[in-house]
Amino acid sequence: MTAISPWLQAEATVGRRALAVGIVAGVSLLGTYLGIITLAQGGAHALDQFRADAPFVLAVTLGFGTQVALFVELRRTAARHRRDRAMTAASTGTSAAAMLACCAHHVADLLPLLGVSAAAVFLDRYKEPLLILGVVMNGVGVAVLWRELRRARRACEIADQASRAA
Repeated sequence: MTAISPWLQAEATVGRRALAVGIVAGVSLLGTYLGIITLAQGGAHALDQFRADAPFVLAVTLGFGTQVALFVELRRTAARHRRDRAMTAASTGTSAAAMLACCAHHVADLLPLLGVSAAAVFLDRYKEPLLILGVVMNGVGVAVLWRELRRARRACEIADQASRAA
């Protein structure tokens, strides 16, 4: 039987704090989504809209929560070994862009009030592609953060081995 490095065993896991923060972030995003629609058009419409868009909304919510959890874990790992955090900061832009792409069609609810009906028609017409773009961008964000977390953990393992050898 071969012993598996503790680093490899823990590679696929995130800490409890990171998991909790990711869950809170995902639930908060879902609450914001439902809150905005409720304020704009009422609770019944918010539930109808959620049912209609549930696969997209849940995918973006899950992706966002996952990104936040990975980001928190990456920051913890980087802080532990005082590594450069530039890549973690850059990946937040992907998450923000995904959320904008996902929710941009809801701006269509307010645009006629502002006298910008053409933009409302455009956003409503391209709602599904915007939602798909949001899901894809969330996937990219998760992949980038996952890769960076793996790299940070490898670097930490190398640093730990070097310090034990010295």
